[in-house]
Amino acid sequence: MSHALIVIDVQNDFCLNGALAVSGGHEVVSGINALMPGADAVVLTQDWHPAGHSSFASSHADEEPYKLTKMPYGDQVLWPDHCVQGTDGALFHADLNQDRADMIIRKGYNHSIDSYSAFFENDKKTPTGLEGYLRTREISKLVMVGLATDFCVNFSAVDAAKLGFHVTVNMDLCRAINMDGSLDAAIASMKAAGVTLA
Repeated sequence: MSHALIVIDVQNDFCLNGALAVSGGHEVVSGINALMPGADAVVLTQDWHPAGHSSFASSHADEEPYKLTKMPYGDQVLWPDHCVQGTDGALFHADLNQDRADMIIRKGYNHSIDSYSAFFENDKKTPTGLEGYLRTREISKLVMVGLATDFCVNFSAVDAAKLGFHVTVNMDLCRAINMDGSLDAAIASMKAAGVTLA
């Protein structure tokens, strides 16, 4: 059974000194690179927001980062400005082996909708195109790694499982934001969806 390594958002803004730094984010890079040669396909996802994105706290008057708000598509955490198109923060970590990537999926580029998942925007119906790519490659088994465990990794893994892929999340090669119990909630969500946590 062919398997793909899905590398979620290993970008400067999620690593050390980044605008939305995930504690220990940079620590996963070498381990992720080491997995790449054994995968039949490697896909990198990249948060890619336009300036003034609707998920940025700065786009809302009198709102602070990390507060929850209501969007037309549901609940949305308001984030610090991060991974803005064309900025250094949006680039992949310099040590990540980008040459091995068969495909790069950019997400969150729709000004009005955030996109945690590698498969769907946060409206849960607008696809990114990743499912179709994997199906045409006849890949049914996915290993997921990257940042952050409790948001983009979680949403990607759950969506992939719902789509019928066999999904394993390598927890050693993920790091979490973990605010207000979000990591425990994500672990429960992934387990409930049938995702293997390794």
